[in-house]
Parts: sequence; C-alpha cells; structure tokens
Amino acid sequence: MPCLQELADLVGGRVVGDPQLEINRLTTFEEAEPGDIVFVTRAGYANRLGETRASAVILDKERENLPLAQLVCPNPYLAFARVLQCLQPANPSPLGIMPGAFVDPEASLGENVSIHPGCHVGRGVRIGRGTVLHPNVVIYPGATIGDDCLIQAGCVVREDCRIGNRVILQPNAVIGSDGFGFAPDGERYEKIPQVGIVVIEDDVEIGACACVDRAALGVTRIGTGCKLDNQVQIGHNVDVGPHTVMAAQSGISGSTVIGRHCTFGGQSGTAGHIRIGDNVTVAGRGGVASHTEGNQVISGAPAIPHREWLKLSMTLPKLPEMRKEISRLKRQVDELKALLKES
Repeated sequence: MPCLQELADLVGGRVVGDPQLEINRLTTFEEAEPGDIVFVTRAGYANRLGETRASAVILDKERENLPLAQLVCPNPYLAFARVLQCLQPANPSPLGIMPGAFVDPEASLGENVSIHPGCHVGRGVRIGRGTVLHPNVVIYPGATIGDDCLIQAGCVVREDCRIGNRVILQPNAVIGSDGFGFAPDGERYEKIPQVGIVVIEDDVEIGACACVDRAALGVTRIGTGCKLDNQVQIGHNVDVGPHTVMAAQSGISGSTVIGRHCTFGGQSGTAGHIRIGDNVTVAGRGGVASHTEGNQVISGAPAIPHREWLKLSMTLPKLPEMRKEISRLKRQVDELKALLKES
C-alpha cells in the first residue's frame, strides 16, 4: 500500500502529519476505517472531520486541530481522482480470445487483448494492444480500435469507424449508426445512404446507451479528451472539439461544429448546421439555435447569455400581475383621451 507522502507526490500536494502513514483505500466519511483516506471539497464536510474514523483527509488548505493527517493540495477533486486511480486494484491479466467469441481470421489483434464470450469481431478489424472487449460487443468489418481501450458489454462499433487509444465505451454505446437523413418525396421520405464514418480520438469516454451517428459523407468526429454522459445523441457530420463534456440526454443536431472545452448541461441541445465557439457553457435544458461566440455561459431555449436569462426568469412570474397593471393603465389612458375630446 502507498504511504501518504507517495500520494502527496502523485498529486503535487504536501503532508501535514505522518508522511509514512499507509493508506488502504479512499472512501466515504461514513464507511471510513483506520487506514483509509477521505476527501473534502466543501466547507460543510470539513466541519464533520471529527466524526470520521479515517486516518487521513485530502483538503484544499491546512486546518488546525484535526485528529487525522492531512494531504493538502489546491484541487482536492483532481487529487481524489488520481488517488483513487492509484488505489484501484491492477487490471486483470489479459484473457485472449475466450470461448464463445468470434474473431474473423482476417482481423488483426494486438498483444494482451481480452475478448469475452459473445463478441463478434468482423473482417479486417484492427484492435490495439491491451484492449478489452466485454461480452456481446460487436465490431463491424473494417473498424479500428486503438490501444488500451475498454469496450463494455453490448457496445456496437459499425463498419470502418476509427477509435483512438484509451477510449472507454460504457455498456450499449453505439458508434457509427446511420445518421438521420431522409429526403422528402411528397408525403413519403427516401433514405439517404450514410456512407461516412465516425472518428473517436484519444482519451474519450462515451456513456451507456449513447449514440454517435456516422457521417452522410466524410466524418463525424469526437475530439481528444471529450466525455459524453449516458444517453447523449451526436448527429451525423458533427465535429466536437477536444475536452468538451456533455451531461446526460444532451443532443447535438447534424453538421454542428463545437469548439474546444465546451460544457453542455443535462438535456441541452443544438439546432443543426451551426457553430459554437470555444469555452462555451450551455446550462441544463439550454437550446442553442444559432451561431454562438466563444467564452460565455448561455441558458434557456433559445439560449441567451446567462445573466440576461436570469433577469428574464425573475420577470416571468411577475407577468400576470404586470399584464393586469398594463390593462389598468390602458383603461386610464383611454379615459383621459375621452375627457380631452369632450373638453
């Protein structure tokens, strides 16, 4: 087990207390036992540190008179992630192609892969070293999956799509399904063949039951480091910039281009064929209807700058009373006009 000083070195922090204290696990206040470490990001939890049985705590600043050792660092939440990774058990040994999995003879597999029962790996597929396919994953012909990827149960990667290194697909994610393209012909619709692909760049995570549609022509792209939550829908020919995050049930319409480091709250969405700049935050249930400049926070549907939306939302409950007041004032004006005519 690592000692507290080793964890501090890992996260760029410093130790207050015994640096050689061995740490068994990172856990919650309620479940902690001696040898465990907890973390605090809110002042309210800091006030409860006397209640926990943990031996150490991750904090953003040193606190006096605590009964446990402290790992002090400027970003406790980031430290939490790195410490948890360190304390997690090592990945299991590679299992190779397990009974009940089908791998086409013309597929190419890197070293130390694990392919569980029920998987289907098609012709010409390339899978990098250390990648794990959990049960019932289907990889269509011609697809490429990079090194050290984790593809959870039930995922589908359609033909010719390309997935980078260290990508995680949570259960039942679908990469490369047909885009929603239909040409109207009177009252009926004719399907437009979707012959493009999806490119997922390195270090992307895509949530359970999320779907990234293949391009009609060309590429649908998810940039490096993006994190998409469960049930996110990405339409065809969308380009999502690096390190963008999207919370659950967000939907991006076709041919939208999203900049770097954007944030989409839950159930937010966009119209199609628009551009969104870098560092834009869309609040939950926000609807982006037109081109949007970067470096701003927007809310509402259609989305407007957040401060304007706050003013609007505070005004809305007052509208019935304001309507009555306007009607009263209108009657008074009409009465004054009538008096002026009489005089």
